Amino acid sequence: MKHGIVIIGSGFAARQLVKNIRKHDAQVPVRLIAADSMDEYNKPDLSHVISLNQRADDLTRQRAGEFAEQFNLTLNANSWVSSIDRHERLVKCGDQQWPYDKLVLATGSSALLPPIPGKELMLTLNSQQEFMACESSLRDARRVMILGGGLIGTELAMDFCRAGKQVILVDNASSLLASLMPAEVSSRLQHRLNQMGVELLFNQRLESLAKTEQSINATLSSGRMVNVDAVVAAIGLRSNIGLAQHAGLDVNRGIQVNRQLQTSDANIYALGDCAEIDGKVLPFLQPIQFSAMTLAKNLLGAADGLALPAMLVKVKTPELPLHLAGETQRSDLHWQISVEPQGLIAKGYDIEQQLRAFIVSEAHMKQAFGLLRELQV
Repeated sequence: MKHGIVIIGSGFAARQLVKNIRKHDAQVPVRLIAADSMDEYNKPDLSHVISLNQRADDLTRQRAGEFAEQFNLTLNANSWVSSIDRHERLVKCGDQQWPYDKLVLATGSSALLPPIPGKELMLTLNSQQEFMACESSLRDARRVMILGGGLIGTELAMDFCRAGKQVILVDNASSLLASLMPAEVSSRLQHRLNQMGVELLFNQRLESLAKTEQSINATLSSGRMVNVDAVVAAIGLRSNIGLAQHAGLDVNRGIQVNRQLQTSDANIYALGDCAEIDGKVLPFLQPIQFSAMTLAKNLLGAADGLALPAMLVKVKTPELPLHLAGETQRSDLHWQISVEPQGLIAKGYDIEQQLRAFIVSEAHMKQAFGLLRELQV
């Protein structure tokens, strides 16, 4: 390849791809372009930064220059890509442009904000840069409202509570982790958060935020008004598809790719939070690792299809840790739930009595790998 591989993005997906490319080919030219510093950090660590009293810089694992030297790359940090010329195979950034043979979009995702008055007062924790922008506000806050009772919102609620903050979690669902598991299963975690002092407000929406002299005034759909020092949005992520859309690629919730991770342009691929495979966006670490392994081979001439095994999702709530796998969100499953003082085991079966999902907590988490082998995928 004369011009080599250009990757737009610097997060976990991009780095995994680089490492896998270099396992197979030490010399093919690889260029990484990203809007940030490209320093490496572990994104899941953002769920624990407040209780561990960490600063944004503490999360950095490797500086960009060291990474470039280790893996023989060309880096263009702090570079915002403005457009892709598919006909000429060029990536454009201001007055600079770089040619490519193969292009990979690893543009990630952005935290969603609700369309309410005062939304600009909300904080998000979807990146090291976002944490850097609000770390002093979060450290100083005594009362924190978290909007969203999904995976990230639940993890942050426990972390802020463990840091000694007064936490209110608001969600328009009727239970915690409602999109991931039935209420009978999440109730154990819900009870633990209540015991810790987290106030859980379900079946409610945040209607507006207003800045006062000393705090932020939050108005809920119930009419209740709450004064807090900080409000964190954790209602979900939106794939960053703007660049792909502008280039005329097929997009839906994410950038649409086939099993080879190829977009509607044969020379452009997508990977990570921004990619949509079989109608699904899979923003978890394991699917991204498997995707990076497959894509590295395909960029170097193979045509492998992505095959994903059953994979564990870990809920990072140290006071009551959970592992789950399978189609836990399916509404047609019959759940067998066993609850003991030392933990919970929940198994979801389909109409043919095939194990389709499971959730385990605390001492029973060691059973997860055995259950994973039983799972029908």
